[in-house]
Amino acid sequence: MKKILFCVLLLAIAGACKRDFLNTKPLDKVLSTDTWKDGALAEAFVTGIYSGLGQGGFDEQMLAALSDEAVFTHPGRGINIVNEGTLNPSNIGWVNVNYRWGKDAGNNDMYAKIRATNLALENLRTATFDDKALNDRLQGESHFMRAFFYHQLIRYYGGVPIIDKTYGLGEDYSVTRNTWEECVNFVLKECDSAIVLLKGKTLAAGRASDLSAMALKARTLLYAASDLYDIPTAKSKSALISGYAHPELVGYLSGNRIARWTAAKNAAKALIDAAPAKGYKLNLTAPVSAADGKKNYVSLAMGGGSKGPDVDKSAEVEILFGRYWTINKDEYAGMYVGLANGPNGYHNWAGNTPVQELVDDYEMMDATDFKFSWSNPAHKAQPYVNRDPRFYASILYDGADWKPRDKISGNVDPANQIQTGKYDRGGGVFLPGLDTRSSSIENWNGSWTGYYVRKFIDPDPDLVDNTTRQVVPWPFFRYTEVVMNYIEACIELGEETEAKTWLNKIRFRAGMPAITQTGAALKDRYRNERRIELAYEDQRYHDCRRWMIAPATLGRKLVYIDVVGTLKPGASAVSPYKHDETRYNYTYTPLEVNSQENRKWDDKMYFRPIPQDEMNTNLKLIQNPGYN
Repeated sequence: MKKILFCVLLLAIAGACKRDFLNTKPLDKVLSTDTWKDGALAEAFVTGIYSGLGQGGFDEQMLAALSDEAVFTHPGRGINIVNEGTLNPSNIGWVNVNYRWGKDAGNNDMYAKIRATNLALENLRTATFDDKALNDRLQGESHFMRAFFYHQLIRYYGGVPIIDKTYGLGEDYSVTRNTWEECVNFVLKECDSAIVLLKGKTLAAGRASDLSAMALKARTLLYAASDLYDIPTAKSKSALISGYAHPELVGYLSGNRIARWTAAKNAAKALIDAAPAKGYKLNLTAPVSAADGKKNYVSLAMGGGSKGPDVDKSAEVEILFGRYWTINKDEYAGMYVGLANGPNGYHNWAGNTPVQELVDDYEMMDATDFKFSWSNPAHKAQPYVNRDPRFYASILYDGADWKPRDKISGNVDPANQIQTGKYDRGGGVFLPGLDTRSSSIENWNGSWTGYYVRKFIDPDPDLVDNTTRQVVPWPFFRYTEVVMNYIEACIELGEETEAKTWLNKIRFRAGMPAITQTGAALKDRYRNERRIELAYEDQRYHDCRRWMIAPATLGRKLVYIDVVGTLKPGASAVSPYKHDETRYNYTYTPLEVNSQENRKWDDKMYFRPIPQDEMNTNLKLIQNPGYN
């Protein structure tokens, strides 16, 4: 009997131990209910939402390549599907993670990140950790990120479903698209909440602030006032939009555009007044020297992330919200942007190379247009001389000084100059440049256009082949964009003196003379100034669409440059080759080339198609114009 009782007791103890074992918490996970009891865990959750920012604009394929800024060098990536107008709901081509809407996007789908913000906001309202200041900040960051994700969606798709709560199992997930106006109002409301909750809070670089939210609000209002989103105006410019049965999804059906431009102006000015110290050298009353103008612009592009010579680190104040990089993390695209875009003669990949259309839009130093200079023999003979200093800070062209090539490719170029032409060796033999697709260093990964981007590539001479990671931040919002938004609203409201005052502050910093035009000419000069100042910053693609000038810009055929150096009579070639205008006559010939991309504009491309799998999953959705 004792043995039986003893065995029963052992079995009972064993069973209890087994049950306790099954009930233990995993050591590598945190219960969702525990997250909101602890401030550090709650902050970690909100920090995770920032992963929705992806690589910022530093993906290997940049948005510049969907505009008249650049062409993507490597075929087969889906960019041509967009640029040639063949995209459709079943074949949407290349889509940057920052604005994907669809199941293929997975954890970085905008709606996946929006769900995370909804979770955070619902739980933070009832969180039990006792740090109210932290709770307010985390709520403010979550409101900002939810606004940012929706702003990304609506500027590509128009009105989208507003989901501001989490769904449980068994609920109906079918939802309709909200109108454009409802979506704009939602983003603005989220921005206002973030501004209030984040005001006065000190945050680390890369986290949202009240100024970030103010910048997002100003941009949203600028877009809302633009031609594309005013349906009466959009209908007058596009037969496709005029015939669309649901225009409320892509713009305002009615309303006072003066009031919209005024709201955009006031929002931008509120930030300008709130953070004057964020403006980098915008207090000038006359142009700086060309050399200082170039330095200023290089410094702005570096955002404080370069140790290179002649870079002013204090320009980091310009960034209102950026994507920053941690050197010990493998954050590929952002930290290898130089590798992805630099010259193949430095063993880089020549990804998003500038096209001639962009190069031509940089003014001469006296503020005259260059684009008409191909008929001027003097300018045609030396197209890269005496240009806007921002050109030299943004574009690598044939003969441009660059990094010490011998550190990576041997002593083949003691002059350290970009070589994108072909050069006379005598006897009818021409040598292809080291940075061409016939390079003796690498005969692949070369630019088709004859140019490389310099902007955002760290000029530090120790980062020669760019496989060493750079930490130049991506500027989602910078102070100068907000100033540009203010200028545009002022022009639209007829406040030209104020507009020119601020526009010339930007130009003086770059070393360029004042603009004096009025009326339509002033608007054109402003648009070109915005194009140059914000080049490669994910602005041009959206600007051309919202201004409804895309047929004449995004739809243009690509133009490359052909550079040939012919020996002058009696001159002999030197080895290694170097750019030498005393020895060579150089010719520069713009060529229209459609073999890489035969670009075509179709008005359906004012908005992206909703992916077909989303249309199949949610039968309440209405497709964008031109995709049915």
